[in-house]
Amino acid sequence: MVSRAEPPSRGVFPVWQRVTTRWADNDAYGHVNNTVYYQWFDSAVNSWLVGRDLLDIAHGDPIALVVETRCSYHAPLSFPGDVEIGLAVAQLGRSSVRYQIGVFAPEAKKAAADGEFVHVAVDRASRRPVPWPEQWRAAFETISLSG
Repeated sequence: MVSRAEPPSRGVFPVWQRVTTRWADNDAYGHVNNTVYYQWFDSAVNSWLVGRDLLDIAHGDPIALVVETRCSYHAPLSFPGDVEIGLAVAQLGRSSVRYQIGVFAPEAKKAAADGEFVHVAVDRASRRPVPWPEQWRAAFETISLSG
């Protein structure tokens, strides 16, 4: 059996977003379905990008495409309730960025789930990788775990 890593603590994450669970988030077992966590990851990352005027969904160039995701579950969450999502940049490459994400019950010290989400910068028309613009890189560095 493979041993699982300890869930991250709140101190890892410099950026936070709060979401409210919905009735439809629960599955037949009475907890938030695993697919909902990926929706939270996507919303947390993209709302952060949009909030910094980096990502223009309709007309921007470059755009950021998701190429990889991963999630580990440590404790159940359920409706009704709020959830706090922490975000950090774990690794920044020439045209990619790996975010670290933690999903927490309010005031919990350890994540109920954690994962990664990888974006690649691509040209809107060709969908070929391009380097991150300097404005994007500077924003990523403000929430980087390495600096």
